Amino acid sequence: MADSVRPRPQIRKLPPDVVNRIAAGEVVERPAAAVKELAENALDAGATRIDIAIEAGGLKRMTIEDDGCGMSADDLLLALDRHATSKLSAGQDGRVDLLNIHTMGFRGEALPSIASVSRMTITSRAAGEEAADIFIEAGRIEGPRPAAFTGRGETGTRIEVRDLFHATPARLKFMKGERSESMAVTDVVKRLAMANPHVSFSLENNGRNVLRYAAEAEGEAGRLARLGAIMGRDFRDNAVAIEAEREGVTLTGFAGLPTLNRGNAQMQFLFVNGRPVKDRMLNGVIRAAYQDFLARDRHPLAALFVELDPEYVDVNVHPAKTEVRFRDAGNVRGLMIGALRHSLADAGHRASTTVAGYALGKVRPEGAPTGALFASRPAYNPTSISPVRAPSSFEPAPPPGGWAESAEPYAPDTYERDVAPSARVEPETQATEDFPLGVARAQLHETYVIAQTQDGIVIVDQHAAHERLVYEDMKRQMAAGGVKRQALLIPDVVELTEDEAARVVERAEELAELGLEIEAFGSGAVCVRATPALFGEMDAAGLIRDLADDFAEYDAGLVLKERFEEVMGNMACRGSVRSGRRLNGEEMNALLRQMEATPHSGQCNHGRPTYVELKLADIEKLFGRR
Repeated sequence: MADSVRPRPQIRKLPPDVVNRIAAGEVVERPAAAVKELAENALDAGATRIDIAIEAGGLKRMTIEDDGCGMSADDLLLALDRHATSKLSAGQDGRVDLLNIHTMGFRGEALPSIASVSRMTITSRAAGEEAADIFIEAGRIEGPRPAAFTGRGETGTRIEVRDLFHATPARLKFMKGERSESMAVTDVVKRLAMANPHVSFSLENNGRNVLRYAAEAEGEAGRLARLGAIMGRDFRDNAVAIEAEREGVTLTGFAGLPTLNRGNAQMQFLFVNGRPVKDRMLNGVIRAAYQDFLARDRHPLAALFVELDPEYVDVNVHPAKTEVRFRDAGNVRGLMIGALRHSLADAGHRASTTVAGYALGKVRPEGAPTGALFASRPAYNPTSISPVRAPSSFEPAPPPGGWAESAEPYAPDTYERDVAPSARVEPETQATEDFPLGVARAQLHETYVIAQTQDGIVIVDQHAAHERLVYEDMKRQMAAGGVKRQALLIPDVVELTEDEAARVVERAEELAELGLEIEAFGSGAVCVRATPALFGEMDAAGLIRDLADDFAEYDAGLVLKERFEEVMGNMACRGSVRSGRRLNGEEMNALLRQMEATPHSGQCNHGRPTYVELKLADIEKLFGRR
């Protein structure tokens, strides 16, 4: 019987090099993670310039050079010890507070972890010290020893990492191709550059310059310039500023107009206390803020910066430090959604300039630059031109059977109610510079209103524009009068898991404000007693299950709100001015004035633009005048 007893395993302490390789599996999962850790160390050292170079996606070689404070020879040796760092210090009671972190790094794992799976050379010089370097390979250390420092500043550090993961060949098999690894490094550098516009960044890939960002001035203008350099000029030209504060949390940044959107969410960035983070809450926040401006398969562009006391956010969630946990996530989320909606409302009737650029691109020959039609001849630039006038006695000959009586201009009832009489202006009595959207001059195909502005023309889709106006009016009425409920003759009981039911019942008061009346029905079920009257007959069970999924993923009932938007959008679509209806000048101008006074009127409920503005200079280029 004793022989069948399994021997008790002996507990052993792992060698330091093995411990470092284990840590490297979390901290340095790919070359981009190593670049991130080393660049963040440079930022913590006060660097104003960071130059990065990689070869073979960073697997063969990477160098990170900065002009920070540098390290002494003794510091070089100590920095390679696991959990040795200059970024955490003990308080008067001798305890280290991990919830009061003001630096990018703090764990003291990056350098020893990278050194354990590569061949690393660190060269550094601190103020008043001689330059020194140290070499590490698979736990073997050579140095420190005197060295020549060729950095751009009097102080700084240069780290060269060669043959990453040579000590763990199995890890190399999990690496993606060189192109994918290079793109991951580029993404890391871009995110760090966005968070630190006052620092210049450069990136070389296989000897070719990939990125080069000059240091920008402090303030909103400098941040927008850096964001424009990374996210594109279209974002810079069509972004609205975000600035809000609530209960010690400050939110700044920029968000793109709804008509500037993408097919994925890759251009949505969140920074917490200057740290680039990836948080699924951001997707929910953006989706909630733009839910009645964009189709569900379109995504806006945004870069949001959250600043708060470090004690109210935990960055020690994962060794990679790309995740954070807020003490009051609801406050942060509410602040972000409210600030985004407020800034979008302040944008008024603005639509992105990319709409005009797209329209002009369609007019030009495919693949040809502006004015290519006239490249073979000089631009037409007359010194004077006389208008061609018909003789005053000219009268067109009537058609056989005489002239038919002119039709009455169409004036739909729903439109008449929405337009204030004081807003109706005859185009002949107003100067075009008085109004942002100009004065109506014509209607084409009973669908498009042509207006003249001070420096161009505006083409308005009358149906899309009025759809947004009716929709915004419906939202105002709902906010003022509340959501009407329709009691169910027989309450609907929806079976859920206990966790799902608890999440839904916990938000019962919020759902009641939206017209959905529920209550707990046992430990794993929810009873639906009333639904929003606006929906009519509906699948209450399906809605409750979708809400449970939303509460689990986004901490918000987006499904119910989106269904409200869809129903109201459909009603607004049916109640708005249809294409093919003729409007007179008074009605067209009233439509323009109401658009100018209504937030979000630059796009319809589905995110499509309601108008296109063409500047006179662009039109002149089309005709070779420029």
